[in-house]
Amino acid sequence: MPEKFTLQPLLDLMRDRTDEATRQLGQLIAAEQNAKGRLRLLSQYREEYAQRFRDAQTAGLTLQSWQNYQDFLAKIDEAIAQQGNIVAASEQNTAAGQQHWQEQHTRMKAIDTLSIRHQKTQDKKQNKLEQKQLDEFAIRSYQQVKDDNS
Repeated sequence: MPEKFTLQPLLDLMRDRTDEATRQLGQLIAAEQNAKGRLRLLSQYREEYAQRFRDAQTAGLTLQSWQNYQDFLAKIDEAIAQQGNIVAASEQNTAAGQQHWQEQHTRMKAIDTLSIRHQKTQDKKQNKLEQKQLDEFAIRSYQQVKDDNS
């Protein structure tokens, strides 16, 4: 009877942790992509609004309209700066998540390597046992044939 791999509970735990780290990393990557998408949208909107401002300037603006455009552009710039900070934080979180996943994966692979070695050892033992049984059977069969012919 093959011996059980004594570290199997640890291997199962490491697989669960690696799966969880993979799930978390996926969420972090999605959050980072979402934050970058928002930053792109804000930047595009700012460019479009700045173009409207330039077009309005050539057509002529009142002082109040000019001030409103400037104030709104300043608010968009502030939103872009805040979103840039969110993107930077998200990138850091993703990098930390990648590091965490790599650590979990490395640990799991180490235990998995031990599991594979254990299985190979068990297979060798099983093969030796089967060969021994076949040899004994062949010897008995040969002796029986020899006894029958005597």
